[in-house]
Amino acid sequence: MIFGKFLNVFYGLQKRSKFCLLPTSYFLLLFSLATSAFAAQSSYDLMERANALYREGKFKQAITLYRKAESRGADPVATSFNIANSYYQSGMYPEAAASYRKAVDFSNGAFSPALFNMASVYFRLRQYPECVAAYHRALKLEPENVSGWLYLGEAYSKTGDAVGALRAIEKAYQFDKDDISIVYQLSEANIALNDFDRAVSVIREGYAAHPDEVDFLVYLGDVYRLNKKYEESAGAYREALGVRPDDTATMYKLADVLAEDDKPFVAMDVLNNIVNIKPDFTDAAIFLGNLAYDAKFYDRAESAYDLAAKQGNAEAVFGFKNMAYDAHAEKRDAEALRLLRVAQKYFPDDVTIQADILEFESN
Repeated sequence: MIFGKFLNVFYGLQKRSKFCLLPTSYFLLLFSLATSAFAAQSSYDLMERANALYREGKFKQAITLYRKAESRGADPVATSFNIANSYYQSGMYPEAAASYRKAVDFSNGAFSPALFNMASVYFRLRQYPECVAAYHRALKLEPENVSGWLYLGEAYSKTGDAVGALRAIEKAYQFDKDDISIVYQLSEANIALNDFDRAVSVIREGYAAHPDEVDFLVYLGDVYRLNKKYEESAGAYREALGVRPDDTATMYKLADVLAEDDKPFVAMDVLNNIVNIKPDFTDAAIFLGNLAYDAKFYDRAESAYDLAAKQGNAEAVFGFKNMAYDAHAEKRDAEALRLLRVAQKYFPDDVTIQADILEFESN
């Protein structure tokens, strides 16, 4: 239940939770006791009506009543804050920022929700230095607010300050090492500074704490590959496949890094396993066909392109054409025509295939 003073305290950029309501005891503590009983009742009723309008999405009318409530003695921190929330929900961000600043000033800088929300508005307005400053003020009041540190990290990244972003996310990680998403964010922050060793260390720590999160191993393979450590990358992917042996997406990553590491024949074996497990994984079939074509294993290439074509992957046309062009260059026009007609069987409406057939037939 929301009582008549503060409505919808939403910290930051709404990544982790959209709203955070103040506890009732906090509401009662802050309620202005300096007004007369009649005025307090009147301001309370106005706040209740304004809150009801807010919940109905009638933000303009809510703002009018919040202002009336303040003129009747309602706490100006509460009214300014709720007016700011109403502006925010209406997409009127400059007005929201101004009202949050009023709430901050009325509270002598002690009302952290207004600071957090003001920072969020600055972010939406792309006023990133102001956003960073607001988050720092808020986090002095709530130093263990994990979301605040994460949002600060994102704001720093928008200013191009990768070091500031890393420090903010490190703070969030110190307070909540069990949050898997923070592990990924901290790794990315270290990668942005080319500190791949620290990124790897963080991922390993995360996996040790969450052994069911096999995706950590896949991500580890991605990080190693980004750092051009192909053997370590392949090792991480294989470690993940040891837990999820039929994970074709990870198998594809493994094949890709093996090919990049100039190990096409091992990559072909992996891709062959993929299409055996999942014949409709046509990208794997095309990849297999291309590697086989480059290695001059034409029968294997044709088989892979055929498998992809049966599933409707039009990239198979290019595979058949390349093989046909090679055959034509070697004066084997009968073979070239055969390959083009195979392609035409699967893609009868492709006019380029028909044009190539006519050209080869005319020779």
